[in-house]
Amino acid sequence: MLYEEIQEAIAFIRSQTAFQPRSGIVLGTGLGSLVEEVETVAVIDYADIPHFASSTVESHHGKLVFGTLAGHPVVVMAGRFHWYEGWTMAQVVFPIRVMKFLGIERLVITNVSGGINPHLHPGDIVVVRDHLNLMPDNPLRGVNDTRVGPRFPDLLHTYDAELRKSALSIAQAHGIRAIEGVYSALSGPNLETPAEYDMLHRLGSDCTGMSSVPEVLAARHMNLPVAMLSLVSNVSYPPAVIRETTLAEVIAVAREAEPKMRTIIKEMLTTL
Repeated sequence: MLYEEIQEAIAFIRSQTAFQPRSGIVLGTGLGSLVEEVETVAVIDYADIPHFASSTVESHHGKLVFGTLAGHPVVVMAGRFHWYEGWTMAQVVFPIRVMKFLGIERLVITNVSGGINPHLHPGDIVVVRDHLNLMPDNPLRGVNDTRVGPRFPDLLHTYDAELRKSALSIAQAHGIRAIEGVYSALSGPNLETPAEYDMLHRLGSDCTGMSSVPEVLAARHMNLPVAMLSLVSNVSYPPAVIRETTLAEVIAVAREAEPKMRTIIKEMLTTL
């Protein structure tokens, strides 16, 4: 059934545009302004695409944007789906599967996160090299369709080494504070307790959020190279420095620091 649903979504998108993207980009909370730099060819509302869910979180616009960014053909998810919104994991990752079958060659995922590495500050970027999946469900659970991917995908090389190297090199060249690190994913929507932040630090997490890992798993299932850039919006370790954080504050930090993310992504694309 999954393969057929993907094909139905593809057929609708192809009825709206023949544009062929080479890379897919997922924009996280407060990072939606990147689409303003896309030389747009087509914009499709999620609500119009068969089997797509709807984005319900503030700053997630719910549109699939086709065009060129820094001269590179892309399809951009202006807004993602989260498990905490009530969608199934299959619904959360469905757009990733559709982008793969549209022919993208790599996926760039962005998000905001709480910084757990004590050396991180708001506005810093973590180029993710690995993750801790602490979510209670998995998008690969259930009957597997080998037309989409293998039953037991290996996660050893999940985050593409060359894309990570490129992102870190670009950040250094532009004086952008960035480290390579581990992202942990929890279900949300509540932020973590001080004890949970302490646990995540002890487990080896550098930053934590409520998204992205499901999309990464779907991408790896389909052998799609992935880069993840996580923008630190608030400091969450050590416990003594934790302050109450609101969504408005997270969005404000993300929007202020978004040009850094934009610079890295655009220059990454020009090197491909």
